[in-house]
Amino acid sequence: MMPGLLEWLGYVASLIVLISLLMSSVKRLRWINLAGSLLFAVYGFLIGALPVGFMNAGIVVINVYYLVQMYAKKDYFNLLPIKDTSYYDHFMNSHITDMRSFMDVENHLKDDKYEKIFILRNTVPAGVVVGIAKDKKTFEILVDYVTPAYRDFKIGKFLYDDQKDYFISQGYQTLITKPGNLKHQKYLKKMGFISKDNEYFYKELGKVIS
Repeated sequence: MMPGLLEWLGYVASLIVLISLLMSSVKRLRWINLAGSLLFAVYGFLIGALPVGFMNAGIVVINVYYLVQMYAKKDYFNLLPIKDTSYYDHFMNSHITDMRSFMDVENHLKDDKYEKIFILRNTVPAGVVVGIAKDKKTFEILVDYVTPAYRDFKIGKFLYDDQKDYFISQGYQTLITKPGNLKHQKYLKKMGFISKDNEYFYKELGKVIS
């Protein structure tokens, strides 16, 4: 016998809740879990399972509460150029596999010729940028990585918009970076980079992210 409409509602709600638990971003987890819990609450009330309905209604309220807190909270960002590489080495070793799922990462980025910058979000090292001067006016970004919990584009906008003077003050007019995978290319385009050839994406530092 084919499941009825209410059964399908229960299946869909279960699937959405399950998918939410796969999210590495806490904000995305909250939004998806909110949708699944809301459907589960409706399902519970419609079939007369009041404990199911009330429990999931409570989860909806909890998700809404934390989402309001997330959007109301002001984040503080800072750039921290790296001199001592001990924590940098630990950070890179911990995240290298994830980094390489987005872009090619060279093995030897510890050398002093590379500029290494931690991006702090509320004092936490949430991302790292590694690059090198291509020429006096061009800076090549070899690594632009944000840890999974902070992938909401805020760090990228802070780096490429709010802190573009960091690069301009060193004489750079253009940032270039290799494209990486499709997801990374989508991120680069959102950050104002443009693909002009098959090798690099380019960002002119006079352009602000919209």
